[in-house]
Amino acid sequence: MKVCVVGTGYVGLTTAASLAFLGHDTTCIDLDAQKVDTLRAGRCPIYEPHLQDLLDQAASHLTFTTDYATGVPDADVVFIAVQTPQLDSGNPDLRHLRSAAESVARHLRGDFTVVVNKSTVPIGSGNWVDAILREAYARHHGHRPDGQFAVASNPEFLREGTALADTLYPDRIVIGGDNQQSLDVLHQLYRPILNQSFTPPTAIPRPAGMSAVPLVSTDLASAELIKYAANAFLALKISYINEIAAVAGKVGADIREVARGTGLDPRIGPRFLNPGIGWGGSCFGKDTAALKATADEYHLPLPIVTAARDVNHRQRGKVVDRLLDELHIIKGRKIGILGLAFKPNTDDLRDSPAIDIANLLLDRGARITLHDPIAADRFRREQPTLAEHLTDHVDDVFDDADAIIVATEWSHYRDLDWAKHAPTMRSPLILDGRHCLNANRLTELGYRYLTMTT
Repeated sequence: MKVCVVGTGYVGLTTAASLAFLGHDTTCIDLDAQKVDTLRAGRCPIYEPHLQDLLDQAASHLTFTTDYATGVPDADVVFIAVQTPQLDSGNPDLRHLRSAAESVARHLRGDFTVVVNKSTVPIGSGNWVDAILREAYARHHGHRPDGQFAVASNPEFLREGTALADTLYPDRIVIGGDNQQSLDVLHQLYRPILNQSFTPPTAIPRPAGMSAVPLVSTDLASAELIKYAANAFLALKISYINEIAAVAGKVGADIREVARGTGLDPRIGPRFLNPGIGWGGSCFGKDTAALKATADEYHLPLPIVTAARDVNHRQRGKVVDRLLDELHIIKGRKIGILGLAFKPNTDDLRDSPAIDIANLLLDRGARITLHDPIAADRFRREQPTLAEHLTDHVDDVFDDADAIIVATEWSHYRDLDWAKHAPTMRSPLILDGRHCLNANRLTELGYRYLTMTT
């Protein structure tokens, strides 16, 4: 099939590379000419494991352009995967979505095109985009559309760092639409993934025992709500285990054992029961805020979702509280932070807990030194006021430090020569904000090992 993807962020580029790898002729549109030039030169502009390799393998089926006229007219499916950043109200900013929809409408030429909301959008956005398409189509073409397109929803469930595996071997594919033909087209597009009939990329092998992927085919509103409901529930699990961690710290329980014993219940499951400094990134915060904003429109309180957000926000301040408990005074202390990306295996800094923690420490008069093995260049571009505290050498973080905070569970930090660094610190204190280090080993090496509760 012929596919057009509007937007080359994490979702758009991962979707395009995967569909092209499956053999679909895929055109990517982005208005950022510099990014398009980078992609045309064969270089991936974001960090995502194996994405560069997949782009190379799928290059014969990929085209990159800034021109809608190149990708839209012949497309069977147009994915809109533009950014929808959060407004102060909690609602997503839909300006980019509106602009993309209007541009798509002006260039629709085929007999039938499915226009897919791939961006995470508020419930009801499918109807809204359909109205925009119809109005823009009529203005440009001089007549009302008559079956030339239909709008569908196809929410993504990608985790940065494992986005390609999540695309090629998903837990489920959700498609929503009020037009059966659009659902049939998407079913055909995704058939190789649904049937797992493709030859896997060498670097991204198919999980053992996987034979088919469930398809949820539903209406527009249900598909849109599935995305928000899923992310809100995952955010809730993380905040829940952090609340239990606070209790564990008071009663002397091992929160890792509590999480393990809880997660073995198949009704609960072990995933996302990871105590620590909480979630960040572009999804959970934005999606829970958008869900609350939608509920507010109907005068529906969402106390559980609200509590999950509140608990998560408090975790960042608790990092400073834990250091105050141990050091008593933070002013003038040198604190190192290992990890700036909101999670490992990505360079994404959006809503990163490490950034909030760094600012809180500076507000308290601490001296900070920051390090990240992958996200440093992006950090310099996006956080210029904090960039002066950044180092490319992890040794600098430890040198004369009063405490080290592990804010991102990079394997680079688990594999450090911790014995080498302890003597260089003024006070060998480690606050493991992700429960990712070997506590017994660090204690043997002379560190005072702390978590958020112990």
